[in-house]
Amino acid sequence: MLRETKVRQCMTSPAISVTPNTTLHEAKKIMLEHHIRHLPVVKNQELVGILSSGDVRRASPSDATSLSVWELNYLWEQILVESSMTTKVISVHPDTPVLEAARLLAEHRFGCLPVVDANKHLQGILTEIDILRLVIQYMENAERPYADTVDEGWAAPSL
Repeated sequence: MLRETKVRQCMTSPAISVTPNTTLHEAKKIMLEHHIRHLPVVKNQELVGILSSGDVRRASPSDATSLSVWELNYLWEQILVESSMTTKVISVHPDTPVLEAARLLAEHRFGCLPVVDANKHLQGILTEIDILRLVIQYMENAERPYADTVDEGWAAPSL
């Protein structure tokens, strides 16, 4: 049943992540390449922050600058993720009920929640899309007779 579903059953794992010393230029490239909007930031295997596409956009050079393209590119390649990431991150454990995680997403208007173990080691990421896939699967199963549970074989797509 959907009510008993845990985050581990629908999170994307492994999560694509970066370190605080990654440049914003590289982080943006990773986001575009993988079609994602959030990057957990990990240092020594521990979650230390999260970088969103909005963070990258806010840190991007303005089009209204008098700098040349070459100067802009040079400066852009010097900015590190640690200068733009969010450090006060709300995360969930893999055994957190999906309903609780969904409430956190809605309450804080987040697009994702990093999933960490007791040592704050990144285990995956739970996104709005992961929850939508779960709801779709649940609704499709509910339309079939005797299908009252979420298919345990479902897994988030690997990246």
